Amino acid sequence: MRADRLVATLLFLQARGRVTAREVAAELEVSERTARRDLEALATAGIPVYSQHGRGGGWSLVGGARTDLTGLTAAEIRAMFLVAGPSAASPELRTALRKLVRALPAPLRPDAEAASKAGVMDGTDWSRLPVTAGTPQLDALQGAVVDGLRIRLGYARPGSPSGTRTVDPLGLVTKAGVPYLVAGTEKAAGAEDTAAGSGRDGLRIFRLDRITSVEVTADPVVRPEGFDLASAWRALAAPMEERMRGATVRGRAEPTAGRVLGVLFGGRLRLGGERADGWLEMEIDGPSPEVMAAQLAGLGARVEVLEPPEARARLAELGAELAGLYGEG
Repeated sequence: MRADRLVATLLFLQARGRVTAREVAAELEVSERTARRDLEALATAGIPVYSQHGRGGGWSLVGGARTDLTGLTAAEIRAMFLVAGPSAASPELRTALRKLVRALPAPLRPDAEAASKAGVMDGTDWSRLPVTAGTPQLDALQGAVVDGLRIRLGYARPGSPSGTRTVDPLGLVTKAGVPYLVAGTEKAAGAEDTAAGSGRDGLRIFRLDRITSVEVTADPVVRPEGFDLASAWRALAAPMEERMRGATVRGRAEPTAGRVLGVLFGGRLRLGGERADGWLEMEIDGPSPEVMAAQLAGLGARVEVLEPPEARARLAELGAELAGLYGEG
């Protein structure tokens, strides 16, 4: 993407002090014409870059070359490479990291290289299923967000055929390993099931693993005034999080069941003190008593739900169904 080239060009310029369009073209593996256009774009964007014609000329930063990379400290560079440099990163990211290392001052390069090799990113869960969206669609979405262009989005809601709609891509968010697109839509259009109510400012959330196609148009994105991605995400996610805590189950659990309950319910679980019978007080929030009953059924007699009655009734139904299927006789 052009935005990546502009950043790489600026880093190269900072490291070299003065460069020619031919040198930039060779470093970034683009045409000399593209390199010259990118240098001009930096100057137009307000970066203090100027050109000097004639023998010994080239492009320079006002005030001379920087002595470090955008003022980053050694600790900041290490942190950046730890996050961005896992050994399982995409080929494009590994190429960018190699170029970034070359742009660093010599004393900082060994530490950055070591940090880039200190982690591994595994894109599958323990059952070997991928937990992220397909790369082609992700690349197209990232490009549309950065370039500010509308897209025609193919999207398949659960249990429904794929449909197409035009949206304004405003940002990408990853929650617990699952990527989402935040986009502006017409208020009258149907909402995705993880969207927030009727859609404040026409904003919707789209799961990337349900996106079937992305076609980038030439039309510019219409961005809500004062739009902030982090704030918009919090507003859109809040109703979903509220639905995940729509009901509370109370009961008791054997002390040995505490670890399993923590894995199943995470922050929605609250374990209290020890009861007179040696068990622990238990409270769990979830979308409904019936859903939580199904999740707790696998723990058998290690937990007892005391309320609400709907959860106890559903557990009794599940117990009867299992006894009828697996019982003797």
